[in-house]
Amino acid sequence: MTNRPNARTLLAMIAAGCALLAACSDDEASPATTAIDAATTVEATTAESAAPTTEAAAPEVAWETVVAPADCMCGDGSEFKYFVREADPTKVLFFMEGGGACFSAETCAPDSESYKKEAGDGPTADGAAGIFDFSNPANPFADYSVVFVPYCTGDVHIGNTTTDYGDGVVVHHNGYVNGNTALAAMAERFPDVTQLVVAGESGGSIPSPLYAGLAHDLLPAASITVLADGSGAYPDLPAMNALIGGQWGTMNAVPAWPENEGMTAEKWSLPGLFVQAHLHDTDIVFARHDYAFDHTQVFFAGLAGIPADDLVSLIDSNETQIEASGVALWSYISPGDSHTLLHKPEFYTETVNGVMFVDWVWALLAGDEMADVHCTECTTA
Repeated sequence: MTNRPNARTLLAMIAAGCALLAACSDDEASPATTAIDAATTVEATTAESAAPTTEAAAPEVAWETVVAPADCMCGDGSEFKYFVREADPTKVLFFMEGGGACFSAETCAPDSESYKKEAGDGPTADGAAGIFDFSNPANPFADYSVVFVPYCTGDVHIGNTTTDYGDGVVVHHNGYVNGNTALAAMAERFPDVTQLVVAGESGGSIPSPLYAGLAHDLLPAASITVLADGSGAYPDLPAMNALIGGQWGTMNAVPAWPENEGMTAEKWSLPGLFVQAHLHDTDIVFARHDYAFDHTQVFFAGLAGIPADDLVSLIDSNETQIEASGVALWSYISPGDSHTLLHKPEFYTETVNGVMFVDWVWALLAGDEMADVHCTECTTA
């Protein structure tokens, strides 16, 4: 980019982009690289053949609703709750929900549709799909215990302040408090976890590396993997970092890690969360999925003055910046303009250059040799 937007443009940009529910590159191979190690890639054309042979689906496990303590709350001060599925206590998925953002009287107003305002009824309220379809034997998370963290604070789970936007609009940007409460409860409930996956969709994928670093502090013996879905295009723009971060109180939510000494609001960026988490625990494995022309990302790029028809280059450049800091970030980039995949039936059928996404996730969790998967014809259709 030769020209960066000013603060006012950044505010409008992030507002519109997040209102649609907020996002590709190489690690060691070119964009044409498609194969996971041949020994671990399953040649499959059906969802059933994507996973290791399974005798039967995992038994049904009921979700538990946990009402959080009083210091937890949604943006309007209403009750916050999270959801727990107890299965294998040694394998845990900590999942953060997405749902927009707000940072102005207009976007944060009670009648605004720019962000999710209630904790909701859990991940299967509208039916089990994607990684939450535990009856599907192809599901890599079928036997995992799960802590599902709803999103209702407009701050992508990283805010920690109450902001008066004027016109009677006051929002409790309490996402960091809510998320850390659920994370601490997870560590207490599953102290023997050996394999922990920190994942999220859209706005919930943005903080996934940060929470992986926080999880390391609570469960230092656990092997931790990050799987972020749908936020790969957010740039590191100091003015945006400081402007939005100031409204969300992000500097009140910077962990007291040695790696964060001297951190400023301008430096506390969204892509930078991968870097800081890696510096804190170099054993964390980072991976993410994006659609090359995610409709949310395209709109975001257009507002930033970046040609929307080249969005995939923005995503690739963002990953290049992260990896330049020494972070190995595995990516699976799908063609098209859809938004997120983990919570959809297509989780089991998405295929790019012969590699099924569900197989790629199996390999990721198994610790097998990995490679980036990148669309070669990243069309918008």
